[in-house]
Amino acid sequence: MRFPLFSSLSLFAIVAILTCDFSNAQAPAAPQGQGFGLPGGATPPSLQQSPQTPPPAAANRPNAGQVTGGGQLPRSAGQEHRVYDLTPYTRYLTKHDHPEQAVVDWILRETGTDVWFSEPFGFMNASRDKLSVYHTPEVHNLIGGIVDRFVAGEVEPQIMHLRLMTVGNPNWRARAHMLMTHVPVDSPGVQAWILSKENAAMVLNLLRQRTDAREVQGVDMPVFNGQTENLSQIRGRNYVRNVRESPNGWPPYEPETGEVLEGYRLSLSPLLSTDGRVIDCMIKADIDQVDKLNGVEVELPLRNQQIHRTRIEVPQVVSWRLHERFRWESDKVLLLSCGVVASPERSAGSSLLNLDAFTGTTSGRADALLFIAFRGRASENLTTPSMGVPQTASAIPYAAPNRGRY
Repeated sequence: MRFPLFSSLSLFAIVAILTCDFSNAQAPAAPQGQGFGLPGGATPPSLQQSPQTPPPAAANRPNAGQVTGGGQLPRSAGQEHRVYDLTPYTRYLTKHDHPEQAVVDWILRETGTDVWFSEPFGFMNASRDKLSVYHTPEVHNLIGGIVDRFVAGEVEPQIMHLRLMTVGNPNWRARAHMLMTHVPVDSPGVQAWILSKENAAMVLNLLRQRTDAREVQGVDMPVFNGQTENLSQIRGRNYVRNVRESPNGWPPYEPETGEVLEGYRLSLSPLLSTDGRVIDCMIKADIDQVDKLNGVEVELPLRNQQIHRTRIEVPQVVSWRLHERFRWESDKVLLLSCGVVASPERSAGSSLLNLDAFTGTTSGRADALLFIAFRGRASENLTTPSMGVPQTASAIPYAAPNRGRY
């Protein structure tokens, strides 16, 4: 077999061409005196805008989307684009990050989410200074009412008073029934009533006369109009969830511990009407309690043909969930009952909304009650309302197609 031979002149020409191409592919040298840093006044690469070119594979994707021309938005239902000024509200909330989010949340609670993801076409975008909305005039009317409650309402922090009590027996309702007006609640096991402040004082007096009642905590929570304030206290409770062989050989087995979290998370978002007479409040509460730890005896074999007996634990957890929107007159009191729930069996306590006393001081079950009252501006000297003739409170019905999302 013969191989072709290259002359020395041809080989030299090929090497010269490759060397020339390689040198042309190298980056240009930095100017003298500039070292290895960026030239003076240059923009760092991380701040430079990349060319706005679509990726090569975008055109080949079957669902890459269609670019429409003309810049015209659909107007099949008479949609309008309006911009709402939020600065009369947001300029006071200098310590809040994205205060405009509260406006968006309350709009979604009022309109529901379906109107933004179905026909007719519409959109909503918010910044700290303005709210941009494109939708039908009917939706704009709802949005205008919500925005007015922010920009023309209270700008000072308001006081929401929370009082938690526990009663060993739910028969307290027999004497207090005529003082309360029942309102519907969607959350299972939860009951709600509207009371005048005079009637609320009488119900508190009736509860304090009972030997099985305990007043756990009362707290005044300042909150800006429409914003959400959170209260939470979570702690872990250790238990033996498994037993495994010891790597050291002795003892032959060692416990494997686990942790179950228990505590409460409470979110409160009140929104006053422009005249301050009506309050809408979104209340979300998540409570998890360890009722008890169920012990299980386990027998494990040893190398000397004996049996090693040990114990593992299975936690029994009781949970309670509430996510409701309530509306009542600001001079009334809202009373919530989470029903008869299990009581944790331990003595350590919490400072706020004491979960150990959440259902009484003894093991068993009790009725937990939460009073929520609006007390006005935080700067005012609030006084306790005097007791008077019992009155019948009236609830304001409310319904919205939010499907429980807001």
